Amino acid sequence: MDEAIFEFLHMEIVNHVYSTAKKDEQDLCISQLESLGFRVGQSLVERFTRDWPRYKDELDTMKFICKDFWMAVYKKQVDNLRTNHMGVYVLQDNRFRLLVQLSSGKQYLEHSPRYLALSCGIIRGALSNLGINCVVTAEVSAMPSCKFQIQIPR
Repeated sequence: MDEAIFEFLHMEIVNHVYSTAKKDEQDLCISQLESLGFRVGQSLVERFTRDWPRYKDELDTMKFICKDFWMAVYKKQVDNLRTNHMGVYVLQDNRFRLLVQLSSGKQYLEHSPRYLALSCGIIRGALSNLGINCVVTAEVSAMPSCKFQIQIPR
């Protein structure tokens, strides 16, 4: 039941932000959702890691995000983690739960960024609270598969 409530809340947050924006303010909606997600991610990771020691390095932190944090938030682990060892990480989720409810038709592909902005913020907020400042973007080539790219400035 909790999963359905989380998915419904996510959809309603996105719909509320877009329905209250004026036509010329639609670009600000993604930024608003990402900012909201950032605050949520900071709070969640603080709660999850309260009694844990800090991670040794960046890669250990990313592994925590892919396994424990993803499991707590999205009820599964990331399917794939890749890195170029130069500050770029790609997290792939082949069945991202916030996209599963959307149709897999091509017409919904263009709306996917609005449903991923909150998650990008959650990831960025969690990493920020773990001492990693980064930029997080999401890419969808086929629903409901999603890739989150995390770039850490050097």
